[in-house]
Amino acid sequence: MPALWLLTLMVAGPVADDRPNVLVLFTDDQRADTIAALGNPAIKTPNLDRLARRGVSFDRAYVQGGLQPATCAPSRAMLLSGRPLFRIDEHLKRDPTWPGAFGQAGYETFLTGKWHNDRTSIPVNFQRAESVFTGGMTNPLHAPLSDLADGALRPPKRAPKHACAVFADRVIAFLREPRDRPFFCYVPFDGPHDPHVVPKNFAITHDSSLIPVPPNFLPQHPFNNGEMLIRDERLLPWPRTREAVKKMNAEYYRYISYLDMQIGRILDVLDSTSAASNTIIAFTSDSGVARGGHGLIGKQNLYEESIRVPLVICGPGIPEGRRSNAMCYLIDLLPTIGAMCGVTAPSTSEGISFASSLTDPERPAREHLMFAYRDVQRGYRNDRWKLIRYPKVNKTQLFDLNADPYELNDLAGRSEFAGRTAILIDDLQHEMTRLGDRCRLTVAHPEPAEWSPPTNR
Repeated sequence: MPALWLLTLMVAGPVADDRPNVLVLFTDDQRADTIAALGNPAIKTPNLDRLARRGVSFDRAYVQGGLQPATCAPSRAMLLSGRPLFRIDEHLKRDPTWPGAFGQAGYETFLTGKWHNDRTSIPVNFQRAESVFTGGMTNPLHAPLSDLADGALRPPKRAPKHACAVFADRVIAFLREPRDRPFFCYVPFDGPHDPHVVPKNFAITHDSSLIPVPPNFLPQHPFNNGEMLIRDERLLPWPRTREAVKKMNAEYYRYISYLDMQIGRILDVLDSTSAASNTIIAFTSDSGVARGGHGLIGKQNLYEESIRVPLVICGPGIPEGRRSNAMCYLIDLLPTIGAMCGVTAPSTSEGISFASSLTDPERPAREHLMFAYRDVQRGYRNDRWKLIRYPKVNKTQLFDLNADPYELNDLAGRSEFAGRTAILIDDLQHEMTRLGDRCRLTVAHPEPAEWSPPTNR
């Protein structure tokens, strides 16, 4: 379709281009359960609620994991390239990307926000980029931001205010510009990643006493998962206390509310333009985060709270106020939107389109998913069952997610589930082989599973 459209343009001259615009709003470390309209009464997200009312919310959208602790970088590379974890180039310099495909199809492509991949890949993939943060984490009140000019990023300048507000400003200015072709606008915010910093005068607060601890809260993870002393896990001391977790999550929720306000500013301006009725909006995040679940704080694990992400899509032809249990990866998001816009996929993209699940939210998408973290954790889930394997300590967990969505009851050690566990191990190994994952699920000399926090913490 894009090739035919371009041929028509060359032969017949300018034609009306009524293909949908695309606005991708992408946050950093936002759990799937942090939108009020989707079941969290403790958080204040009126604008994300607005998006949920306008479109379809996917309750089983996942990241595939990471082969390094900073899982943001591979997650973003997977999103933009459509490639699975074991075949991505985290620098985004080797393979064609979806933003590049939209540009080749005649779209105006625009970036503002956090770029956690190689900075030299930005001009290869986007026609315009303003106020880009190219690091991993920073104090957002002092973020170094760069503009793209003459094919390269200019030296960074300190943000004049909170980086997320600057990103919103840039999008708003972009949306107000007159244009004669559709746009692809990618807005990767750098929050609510810690540090949880918002302007002091931001009016919304969350009382920590009113925020429940996660249902799967533990003072300490019960065994060595292979990444117990990473930076994220040192954000709170051991044993984790309910009070400390509630305080951290109050700050985390406040940051999400601040992001929600910036998203609201963007939506208000978009709604005031002629593009409002013809724009596909997708909201999602690069990963979840534990924040007290299973005794963990960070995202270097394969529990649901860390690998499941929010995903809301709205726009022309998409049902309003619906929820879907269709399973998908983030690598499927841009293939889906690309199919809706008639954009030819990059030659190396492996994501699938779940566009049929958008028009019919009851329709399934992927039948199973596979997850990984470094060489210390592997996971697999189907519609009902989830298995996590820890090769280094010879440990396996099995959960019935239909009956146990918070993964509280490990069934792997029970004889009546031995057959189920074996089947899922085989399924996991098959998927690993298909994806090119060479990790061994069993090691010759496993380490002890028992673990105690360091005394000098």
